[in-house]
Amino acid sequence: MQKLGKNHGGYHGETVDIRAVLRAVELAAPQHGWTREVFHAHADFKWLALHRPARRPPHAARIYISAGTHGDEPAGPLAALRLLSENRWPDDAEIYLLPCLNPIGFTLNQRENADGVDLNRDYRHPKSAETRTHIAWLERQAKFDRYLCLHEDWESHGFYLYEQNPDQRPSLAEKIITAVQPVCPVDLSENIEGRPARDGIIRPILNPLERPDWPEALYLISHKSRQGYTLEAPSDFPLATRVDALVAAVNAAVSF
Repeated sequence: MQKLGKNHGGYHGETVDIRAVLRAVELAAPQHGWTREVFHAHADFKWLALHRPARRPPHAARIYISAGTHGDEPAGPLAALRLLSENRWPDDAEIYLLPCLNPIGFTLNQRENADGVDLNRDYRHPKSAETRTHIAWLERQAKFDRYLCLHEDWESHGFYLYEQNPDQRPSLAEKIITAVQPVCPVDLSENIEGRPARDGIIRPILNPLERPDWPEALYLISHKSRQGYTLEAPSDFPLATRVDALVAAVNAAVSF
């Protein structure tokens, strides 16, 4: 599979009607036993937090999944919709799913929100209402066993991921990569985004306190979870391929 060659200086690929995607999300969720909470609203948009209780409590894993932080990364919300519709969640998992954290950014086909704030750099000293209300929602939740943040990279040569695992729990990174390989090329570069990588996996050594601008993942690893994965689909491949990659990655990460 070859890159499309559309992205020069930014994302110039397929877009989505985010309103239609979120309407479909709201229809699909209750059909499969999900409850919803609106934690922020602006204009005609509602920021949704969906919850699916475990079918086999009381020792189920609590898993957090978010998508749509950047408005030029359409595969994440589409993957969230497909995951809801396919309903393949394991019985011993309690899932929290936030299908789109930046809907207005999608209407503008831009990374940032309407005020030009990159929400994925806004989690240490939040300036945006979107991030402040998201953090307030997170603070009301118990800690998660793992988090999954769904993203895309318009420059990448294939799928890759970041793993945060400071307590050295059993890693899921190789399992995720193995699940993605049949549906999407993996970026095998030795350096991705300026960081050493191996077989599509980046394991950064980070001190969050040294970072002035936190992405969502740094907030989560600092406050809400001790293991997590940022999943990066390659934006210069067809949108359907990127959705397939994120869906395969999530299914691998939530299965036991």
